[in-house]
Formats: sequence, C-alpha cells, structure tokens
Amino acid sequence: MQIAMIGLGRMGAGMVRRLLAAGHECVVWDVNADAVAELSAEGAVPAATVQELTEKMQSPRAVWMMVPAGIVDTVIGDVVSHLGEGDVLIDGGNSMWRDDLRRHAELAERGIRYVDAGVSGGVWGQERGYCLMVGGEPEAISHVQPALEALAPGADSASRTPGHEGEPTSAESGWLHCGPSGAGHFVKMVHNGIEYGLMSAYAEGLGILSHAGVGAHDREHDAETTPLRTPEAFQYDLDLPAITELWRRGSVIGSWLLDLTAAALHEDPGLDGFAGRVSDSGEGRWTLEAAIETGSPAPVLAAALFQRFASRGEDEFGRRVLSAMRHQFGGHVEKKA
Repeated sequence: MQIAMIGLGRMGAGMVRRLLAAGHECVVWDVNADAVAELSAEGAVPAATVQELTEKMQSPRAVWMMVPAGIVDTVIGDVVSHLGEGDVLIDGGNSMWRDDLRRHAELAERGIRYVDAGVSGGVWGQERGYCLMVGGEPEAISHVQPALEALAPGADSASRTPGHEGEPTSAESGWLHCGPSGAGHFVKMVHNGIEYGLMSAYAEGLGILSHAGVGAHDREHDAETTPLRTPEAFQYDLDLPAITELWRRGSVIGSWLLDLTAAALHEDPGLDGFAGRVSDSGEGRWTLEAAIETGSPAPVLAAALFQRFASRGEDEFGRRVLSAMRHQFGGHVEKKA
C-alpha cells in the first residue's frame, strides 16, 4: 500500500525502512531535510512540505505521524487542510487517550478517519518488528492493516501460547485493534507504566547486589551512621555483568529488558557513562491518573514513577527539610558526602 510518514526520528525512520523492505510505498516528510534525503536515497518518495506530501498520494490517503505528543495538534493543524473525506490520519506517538477522543470527533466532522496507534519496539523495532496497539473505527483499521502487518513482528517472533490453534490472530502477529478511539493509546499508556515498574525492579535488585561487599570496607563509627551488624555477611564482590547473563538463561525473571541490561553492563560494568537522571514522558503519570479515577491499586507503578522524579533531583528540597528537622529536634549535623 501507499502510506506517508511525518516525523523521521529514531522511530519514524526505522518504521519507514521496515515498510519499504516489505514492498510498501512510503512518502516522507520531516522538518529535517537531511532525514528526508537519507530515506529518499533508500527508496522513499521525498516531500519538501506537508502539502507536497499529500499531493503525491492517491486517495484515500493514509498519513502516519511519529512526532512528540506535545506537537501532535500542531501537525494535525498543518496537515488536515490537505486531507479529504475518507483519508486516514494515524497518530503513532505517545499521546494521551483523552486527546484521541477530541481529535477523533473533530476530524470526523471533516470526514477524516483517525487512528491512534501505540508503538513499542524502540530503536530495535526496524529489525525485530513493532508491537502495535491500535484504536479507531474498524473501517479505518482495515484500510491501514497491510502497513500494520508489515510493521508488526509476525507470529513467529514468539512461541505460541498453549491452547491456541488455527490461524494466528493479529495479536499473535504483534498488532491488535484494541477498541474504539483512544483504546490503542490507553493500552500503550499502561504498557509504559508497567515498563516503569519492571525497570525499577531490575534497577533496585541490581543495586542491592552492587552493595553486597560493604562489609569488606571500613565504615565510620558515629551517631550519624547506622552500624553494620554483621559485616562478615556482606563480603561479596559480585560480577553483575555475569549475573545478568546468568539470569537470561532459564530464570523466571528473564526478559528482553534483562537482555538489554546485560548488554549495557557488558559495555560499561560500572555504568559510568550514565548520571542516573531518568526522564518520564507522561505515560506513567497518566497511568496513575487512570488508576486513581478507576480505583485500581497500582503501588508499584506509583513508586517507580516517583523514583524517576527523585532521580532528577526533584526531592532535593524534601531531603533538606528532613535534615533541618533532625537538626532541630536532635542537633544532628549533616555528614559530608
């Protein structure tokens, strides 16, 4: 099929390459002309403007946006005047599902069909395929189904769940029409909330392992330092890269995230190339908002989100308050780092 891609960053460019490899025609545009030229050299149809992009397409058009959530409305405003009745506009970014409901209603008044597509796979998606969580009207999904099938990993990317028989479902192939408008981004939002929790669990566990040798080091003995009761029990100099490699094989906590963690530790065992400031792009917050509104407990996901805030120094003033209180009631003086 013919499909356009607006936004040729790490995700968008990889998706175009995967679509081209599957034989689809891709018309591409980005504010970065070099990105357009690079994909043009690989077989994509270049466009210098959004208007040119739509003019190079046959109706009904399918235009996929892979842009940050904060500028989706701006991009829609730029492209919508060049689309016509029956065209499909897909938002593949990490938009909030409530915004999808508004956008769907506004575009429907123009006869334009709107699809929200949660895309997971990161920079590895071009090779491995992208997990796609899609929301919208069935007719719009059917129109872009060939592209979804090309982008998805395929049924052979994972062993079949026992009990499944017959032709693989779309979910088994790596894409799913989750429901009406907003459903795709809602599922992707919770997916990313879970991702926060999984990442924190690995990070906290490996952090404990990294401290397993504290008993072999001298500790200060003063009123401000908790004594180590059994230093002989913490004499382990553990090889974290080797442990993550071990856990990848036969362990119940094996996962692709663990695979990536093992790769990172192999490249940089002390992770000295990272400062530890962890960003959040919104989905974790929205997941907790949904959990609160629906009364669904999510303490692990909440803790993981707040840990990200703390990693960026957002807890600094709170920590100062703690030190100030200890000084007030007990005369405790802060120890130097």
